[in-house]
Amino acid sequence: MTPPSAADPGPPSAVPGPSVPQQSEPAPGGRQDRAVADGLRSLAHPVRVRLLGLLRRHGPATATGLARDTGLTSGATSYHLRRLAAAGLVEEADDRGNARERWWRSTHRATHLHDARPAGHEPGAAPARLRAMAAAHAVRVQQTVGELEALPAEWRQVVDLGDVPLLLTPEEAGRLRAELWDLVGRFRRDVPALRAAAPAGAARVTVMAHVLPDPDPDPGYAPDPGYAPDPAAGT
Repeated sequence: MTPPSAADPGPPSAVPGPSVPQQSEPAPGGRQDRAVADGLRSLAHPVRVRLLGLLRRHGPATATGLARDTGLTSGATSYHLRRLAAAGLVEEADDRGNARERWWRSTHRATHLHDARPAGHEPGAAPARLRAMAAAHAVRVQQTVGELEALPAEWRQVVDLGDVPLLLTPEEAGRLRAELWDLVGRFRRDVPALRAAAPAGAARVTVMAHVLPDPDPDPGYAPDPGYAPDPAAGT
């Protein structure tokens, strides 16, 4: 498991979740904790994945503020925010807006994709969203690796990038995925309401969990029957 989002190459605010639909925990203001990804097509763009992550991570923002954070123009961020709003993933924060500038906020704390090809959705929408998420995750990993030497020693020691091949049935893989997210859920989320109560020394840590069935498990050659790989070696 390597360091939901999501979205912003920061937190995985949009991440594939458990296969079995779960009861959502109400969010502040009556919003739900997880949105089933009905707006898959809107999240098939890395910029929208990142904008949604920034709103979930830092709270309401304007298109101008998000443009500064992403290096885009305010016109570009406004366009992508409108697309997210059309999908029900963001909404105007009326309590902050004024006649000159709109404020936007996420309507959910996280988006869980329950099925890569959910019935009734546009063909290709879910794979496109996953490709956008994979790109955002790759950027986030590269960002951390690039800044690794600047991190304090105690934080460098907890950075982990690894993978382990397992031999599982689909049911076992689904159970593994659910248990991984159950484990992550036991820890403190980085949300504004919890920051004041966080202990000294706490900082944002991004966890990314990828459960990836191998599309070509046959190596194309006869493996050595006596070969016993190190179970912790991964790739």
